[in-house]
Amino acid sequence: MTHTPAPAFARSSGPRDAKIVLVGEAFGREEDLVKRPFIGASGQELTLMLRDAGIERGSCFLTNVFAFRPENNDIKTLCAKKSELPSSYALPPVGQGQYIRPEFLGEIDRLQDELLTVHPNVVVALGNIACWALFGSVGISNLRGAMAYSTLCPSIKGLATYHPAGVLRNWSWRPIVLADLKKAAHEAQKPGLDFSSRTLVVSPFLDELGAWCAAAGGHFADPTALIAVDIETSCGAIDMCGVAISPTNAACFPFFDKTSGEPFWSLWDEIKVRQMLQSILASPCRKVLQNGLYDIQYLRREGFALRNFTDDTMMLHHSLFPELPKGLGFLGSIYCNERSWKLLNRQKELKKDA
Repeated sequence: MTHTPAPAFARSSGPRDAKIVLVGEAFGREEDLVKRPFIGASGQELTLMLRDAGIERGSCFLTNVFAFRPENNDIKTLCAKKSELPSSYALPPVGQGQYIRPEFLGEIDRLQDELLTVHPNVVVALGNIACWALFGSVGISNLRGAMAYSTLCPSIKGLATYHPAGVLRNWSWRPIVLADLKKAAHEAQKPGLDFSSRTLVVSPFLDELGAWCAAAGGHFADPTALIAVDIETSCGAIDMCGVAISPTNAACFPFFDKTSGEPFWSLWDEIKVRQMLQSILASPCRKVLQNGLYDIQYLRREGFALRNFTDDTMMLHHSLFPELPKGLGFLGSIYCNERSWKLLNRQKELKKDA
């Protein structure tokens, strides 16, 4: 089977100097009739969501990964198994064991040409297929909301969110897409990503941890100051405890090394580290936790006394937006620009395996 993609811009719409580009999956029935994106029911819902997010649809450039209608509206009809592909094929799958066949990859080149010509301040991937094309990954529920540079066009930043057709099937996704579109509107004001530099003490030596605690001592002694505390657990015990004195300064207090399967410290060094951590937890400063009741039970079980626990990010978020998820990864996707730490770990593992 052969497929010849339409020329760039032949089946897209919107100004070529747009600050925001919206990329969908493929044409549906209505779109196929007029050869333009987002004309049908999902396009109408997209227009409403853009309006609710403070974005004029007419100011955006709209396109699709595939500027045609797949058979039965099913992307799987464009796919093959890995064993059916040439050994030089390098693109990741779009689903379990499903790879876009080489004859359709010209559509990716066409999309790249459109993006490089428009060169928006932000590109929004609507749905899994757009996320695959723009960022080289699928799993929209985990990837959405985080700002990153596109792997297809590395000079262009973007984020992924749910496709409007998915919103019509699952209405609870709508406020999430609105939050993502509002973030896109904010990011469209300027090109490039601004990530703050951070001081992070990770896998420390004992003297490094002691020096960090000493430098932060005035912060811990101030009853008006705020610190964030978060633990990681496994097998009924605390693996590590993170303490942040600001959004850009934090330290990790590790107790278990998952790489070696052994305790992180010698016995006497661990006693000293636990004393440092207890001094912080019992200090006068205010503490904020995420799902603090979970953390407190582990801290108490291991002999740590927490003083002046004043805020819980999970409960504060839930009180404002009870209809939204409240896990830490989701909160990070809404209130921050960076990917969840679990996804960063996954990226590290994929690089290691490559």
